[in-house]
Amino acid sequence: MDLAFTPEEQKFRQEVRAWVAENLPQSIAHKVHNALTLTRDDLQRWAKILGKKGWLGYGWPRQFGGPGWTAVQKHLFEEETARAGAPRIVPFGPVMVAPVIMAFGNPAQQKRFLPGIASGEVWWSQGYSEPGSGSDLASLRTRAERKGDKYIINGQKTWTTLGQYGDWMFNLVRTSTEGKPQTGISFIVLDMKSPGVTVRPIQLIDGSFEVNDVFFDNVEVPAENLIGEENKGWTYAKHLLSHERTNIADVNRAKRELERLKRIAKKEGVWDDMRLRDEIAKLEVDIVALEMLVLRVLSAQQSSQKSGQNPLDIAGLLKIKGSEIQQRYCELMMLAGGPYSLPLIREAMAAGWQGDFPGANPLLAPLGSAYFNMRKTTIYGGSNEVQRNIVAQTVLG
Repeated sequence: MDLAFTPEEQKFRQEVRAWVAENLPQSIAHKVHNALTLTRDDLQRWAKILGKKGWLGYGWPRQFGGPGWTAVQKHLFEEETARAGAPRIVPFGPVMVAPVIMAFGNPAQQKRFLPGIASGEVWWSQGYSEPGSGSDLASLRTRAERKGDKYIINGQKTWTTLGQYGDWMFNLVRTSTEGKPQTGISFIVLDMKSPGVTVRPIQLIDGSFEVNDVFFDNVEVPAENLIGEENKGWTYAKHLLSHERTNIADVNRAKRELERLKRIAKKEGVWDDMRLRDEIAKLEVDIVALEMLVLRVLSAQQSSQKSGQNPLDIAGLLKIKGSEIQQRYCELMMLAGGPYSLPLIREAMAAGWQGDFPGANPLLAPLGSAYFNMRKTTIYGGSNEVQRNIVAQTVLG
């Protein structure tokens, strides 16, 4: 893999940089650069701006309305939007369910669902984890029973990220109890406004309501909402999870947060502490290594059809390293802030407070919340312990 960008790729970078500078709302960029809470309106506003340009589905092929970019172009787009302070694209629609619909949905489903995802108009949620069925996803118990031209769904999903905002939801449901647990799972999408769907937000340790319980009580779903074949959902889930784990690596956000860590250390007068500098240097080396791995995976996708290999087989490696890096830069920010890494006062921050008493560093105000929140990264999308087992089996042999 040639890591030197061509003149055409450098030109593409400049075009993306100029467009983002002109179209990214500065009020949103300010929140991102200072780790302030983004509202649903903030996220949806940016999604619709990208959708109007045709870039929300930036990883999509042209045949489905995407720009048809190369792996390098996609990476440069991610890098430039992160550098400018754009919010991370909410992945459930454009990054996760869309590839499944493209690969396994029928033409009618593609025509029905993909335009709303591409425009940013429709907010999707993910229904995978259940109480007692997280890392062991194959043990899920939410049941979908076929009755005529509809399915009747009963059960519960949990840890549904931003599910309180959802318009549609893609779900793994059990349609058979015969054979291995994986063989009786189907992939169904449903309207979250359907009668019998109840969403209950879960308050996290940092005071936020980022995740939810979702209950299904005799929810009627048209049979035409089944994606692919009945009892083949496990195959589709693995396809989706590979994309999710690649996305979790989020190397460009890590690069942006590394710069924020350096600003905090300098502002707090601890930049000359060699032990802290050593830790920052090690983090930076790991971020560069992660970026090289991401580029390898993306480049391999271009030739995967010819080779017959699946480059997403090593997505677990990206998930492991990316999630650990996210926790490390939060920890180092807390260390740099020391006793001034302020305790979380969510209500005050929502009202605009930034720890702005005399001599305080406003960059420190959100650190407590970010630290607590990032404890989840090594668990969601498949816990890192499970991912290490998968890597051992599929990559090391």
